[in-house]
Amino acid sequence: MKYDVILAGVGGQGVLSVAAIIALAAVEENLQVRQSEVHGMAQRGGAVLAHLRIANKHIASDLVPRGSADLILSMEPLESLRYASWLAPGGALVSAAEPMTNIPDYPDITEILDALKKFPVSKILKAADLAKEAGMLRSVNMVMVGAASAFLPIKASVLETAIQKMFSRRDAATINANVKAFNLGRNAVK
Repeated sequence: MKYDVILAGVGGQGVLSVAAIIALAAVEENLQVRQSEVHGMAQRGGAVLAHLRIANKHIASDLVPRGSADLILSMEPLESLRYASWLAPGGALVSAAEPMTNIPDYPDITEILDALKKFPVSKILKAADLAKEAGMLRSVNMVMVGAASAFLPIKASVLETAIQKMFSRRDAATINANVKAFNLGRNAVK
């Protein structure tokens, strides 16, 4: 088994935290993990990209080859389109619906969402609404982990435990809100 993920977003959206949680959960499942990230522009608004490769055998490279990602997980719709060429035929695209309008000529959001809906397997979530429902607007990225969990080769319970571990130094309310956000995202794609 081999499962390749491209994670995309912009600085401040928690792309690298999402990658770390999924990687931690994969290790807990006794899977091999390789990760590469590009975050030189990670200040708020700059593009952030992470490659995450999961397998039950040795993984030779950190980078997902173009056209072979089983999943594109994006915190921002335009970033989904930016990395669409990495998606394998039959792969899934999961994106937050809300744009991060960090550039003056941001394209029309309706056109972007319409383009995303044309992918054979695409899930677009109103992630900010779900995070708000969870009680913490900053938990959008955990909503997206929940949405991705429907496609990842990792048990949801293991991902939930990884979230609890990642936030273990925070107060109980923060941990609970992030776990709730995960479950709301998971339920939204069922």
